[in-house]
Amino acid sequence: MGLLSDPVRRRALARLVLRLNAPLCVLSYVAGIAWFLALAFPPLTQRTYMSENAMGSTMVEEQFAGGDRARSLARDFAAHRRKSGALPVAWLERTMRSVGLEVYTQSFSRKLPFPDETHERYMVSGINVYGILRAPRAASTESLVLTVPCGPDSTNSQAVGLMLALAAHFRGQIYWAKDIIFLVTEHDLLGTEAWLEAYHDVNITGMQSSPLQGRAGAIQAAVALELSSDVVTSLDVAVEGLNGQLPNLDLLNLFQTFCQKGGLLCTLQGKLQPQDWTSIDGPLQSVQTLLLMVLQQASGRPHGAHGLFLRYRVEALTLRGINSFRQYKYDLVAVGKALEGMFRKLNHLLERLHQSFFFYLLPALSRFVSIGLYMPAAGFLLLVLGLKALELWMQLHEAGVGPEEAGENPPHPLTQGVGLASLVAPLLVSQAMGLALYILPVLGQHVATQHFPVAEAEAVVLTLLAIYAAGLALPHNTHRVVSTQAPDRGWMALKLVALIYLALQLACITLTNFSLGFLLAASMVPAAAITKPSGPRALYAALLVLTSPAATLLGSLFLWRELQEAPLSLTEGWQLFLATLAQGVLEHHTYGALLFPLLALGLYPCWLLFWNVLFWK
Repeated sequence: MGLLSDPVRRRALARLVLRLNAPLCVLSYVAGIAWFLALAFPPLTQRTYMSENAMGSTMVEEQFAGGDRARSLARDFAAHRRKSGALPVAWLERTMRSVGLEVYTQSFSRKLPFPDETHERYMVSGINVYGILRAPRAASTESLVLTVPCGPDSTNSQAVGLMLALAAHFRGQIYWAKDIIFLVTEHDLLGTEAWLEAYHDVNITGMQSSPLQGRAGAIQAAVALELSSDVVTSLDVAVEGLNGQLPNLDLLNLFQTFCQKGGLLCTLQGKLQPQDWTSIDGPLQSVQTLLLMVLQQASGRPHGAHGLFLRYRVEALTLRGINSFRQYKYDLVAVGKALEGMFRKLNHLLERLHQSFFFYLLPALSRFVSIGLYMPAAGFLLLVLGLKALELWMQLHEAGVGPEEAGENPPHPLTQGVGLASLVAPLLVSQAMGLALYILPVLGQHVATQHFPVAEAEAVVLTLLAIYAAGLALPHNTHRVVSTQAPDRGWMALKLVALIYLALQLACITLTNFSLGFLLAASMVPAAAITKPSGPRALYAALLVLTSPAATLLGSLFLWRELQEAPLSLTEGWQLFLATLAQGVLEHHTYGALLFPLLALGLYPCWLLFWNVLFWK
């Protein structure tokens, strides 16, 4: 305490902090990036293991042999769908009843905030069909779900056929202790969201749907199935859900275990598991898989129908059958046996999956990184903001202790305080720009289409870009209404507030969605740390623009396609960027994705504060 209360010692400490601040910031940032890249290497990545005792063994005998029946049902489903041009509801009801299920339907409709040009829909209406297999020796208190989403562009007929064949097989067994729901949804995720809201008796997204006539018990787990062919070469698993949620790791371990038992080739992010971890090739491949997962999770999009189940505390994942040019081929019997084994082990659960991890990263399907090992990477990046904030705080309270004059002239007492009222104008204008970015694009789409020859979706995107660009011109003029008696201390105080604001936002985001928080911190922290109104202003401005939220999104798209070995040209990248903007706004209003409001209401206004600091006069 004497060190802080003694003015002489306090100034000495301030000089030391100011002198070492820049190298400490550089070291901390490099340590954060290096720690993240090291997560793909064996010292930090661990082998997956089963934590739930009820699923610790695969000693079940899979008896499914309905491959021919599944193919026949798939052909019938595809034929009826082509004939009707929509989901063949009557055929599904008749077929499900024939195998002994309780069959119910649910109609739903949804008017999107603006037309979805990717899927070519605006006024959406459809019907979900589901059948319930009642457990013969239980009171319908718990249930499992096998769902097949059917979109307008892909029929997913093989998955429907396999699901119905599995229902017929499950109906003949007597060991079920949980109800099993076989669900076929129309319009992909819209149908899934309508069914989930009705099942849990909530209305989160404004979906109009009929109430469910039949219910089972509380849903313990769900599996979404997507098959593109009668023959698959591998099963790819998707785990990323809405707003970056992940299923319990034991559910993924269960899938991998039965794939290994049945000899099925399983992939993650479309990548095979590294075989040789002793050479550099294995860790490099795991770095690619890790980056792909981080980019997918950071987007906040549900990468499959399972992603919407996670919001209701239902552990779920999506299995996609891939038919490529690989040598080994598997028919529907092999896939059906893997699903049968998974459901039989889930049937043994006495409580919800909870013993394994909910926060993790996957550099490979057989390896994971726990939250305790990956959080230091973000911590090092956020430490840079803390160090810069501490430097500004000391400069504001210890006049004349700058690095250039430390130790020469004795500090003189402060003659001018920093009025907090001087920060009100830039804070209010920046936050108002973020509010306009969030509200006006959807509300003003009809006005834009009346005055300009553009469609509604194009009007939303163009309004987004226009407001985003307008923010570059407005905030840096707000300081003209501020007292100019102490201009240096004015921008320092504003930057101090901006640093604290950014650090709090990134810390909160990182706790819930590490991937999003880390990507934003890796891109925004360097520019936020070095921005000031003196020095090479053009260089600082270029760096700020290149690390803005929009530029980070654009760069992430290019990196994502590069890692998928499908690189984009500049024109293709820009078109994908515009489509992603429209989808981000649409998914926020349709499913409740939080990426758009986080960027518009939080990070964009905060970034404008640094832009304000740069052009402070």
